[in-house]
Amino acid sequence: MKRVTILGSLNIDTTLKIEHFPLPGETVEAISKSSTAGGKGANQAVAAARLGAKTYFIGCVGQDSSGKYLTAALAEEGIDTANILRDSKAGTGTANILLDKSGQNSIVIYGGANRRITAAQIQAAANQLAASEFLVAQFETSLEMTLKAFTIAHQQGVKTILNPAPAHKIAPELLQVTDLIVPNEIESCLITGIKITDQDSMEKTAQKFREMGIANLIITLGSRGVYYAIGDKSELVPAFKVRAVDTTAAGDTFIGALAAKLDSDFSNMAAAIKFAQKASSITVQRLGAQAAIPTLTEVEED
Repeated sequence: MKRVTILGSLNIDTTLKIEHFPLPGETVEAISKSSTAGGKGANQAVAAARLGAKTYFIGCVGQDSSGKYLTAALAEEGIDTANILRDSKAGTGTANILLDKSGQNSIVIYGGANRRITAAQIQAAANQLAASEFLVAQFETSLEMTLKAFTIAHQQGVKTILNPAPAHKIAPELLQVTDLIVPNEIESCLITGIKITDQDSMEKTAQKFREMGIANLIITLGSRGVYYAIGDKSELVPAFKVRAVDTTAAGDTFIGALAAKLDSDFSNMAAAIKFAQKASSITVQRLGAQAAIPTLTEVEED
């Protein structure tokens, strides 16, 4: 069984289902409203746990009912929550999701306690990190704390996976301790300045990331599939053809599934990507975030 540590966000996701996204100044009426456990980090942890990994979480919530609820939701999945702090100065994070009838979404995030992870908390998790095959992080928590955790992991020979979402400039120091970066095509373009249009642009993007210090790259391309460049090998893996109902946790399912399946030497990368795509294809056919993430049995039997 893989051992995966997730450093990341815990949010209450409030989804408003609408006919179409509002134009500037336009008011639209929601068809429905629902609130569930979410956050990119928490979603990825749930995916990793449901898909076969022993999963540990490093995060922070507020001293409120939402924080209790989110921590309990992870614990119910068998995820180790010992390194989730409860902060008295910030509320639990929230995400407000607009979901249109085609299944596309727009998301506004309030970081709250997710930004309150401490250096002492990261250091306290050092032994846990050392026992893991992978450490996964996103950009919904402090980049300073991600750098600290990745540095500790790197010193211990633990492979680090960076999901640069939401995308913004990445410090060179963080790139130096990142073993695998997994952006979607929009995030990749924002980071490199290269728009993904064809095979040539994918290869140029891989070269750009290598110049930035990252040798191993996966770009998720939605319905077009997944491109990866690992060492001197690159390939575009086609997507599973399904009808998307809600894409909210698709990327997070992919990341968690990948970490649960991937070998630490990346030798089974193609197989791990196909497994993660299969899991993600099930997620997008369901409504919600964590509620939509499949189990290992569902992926293997589907």
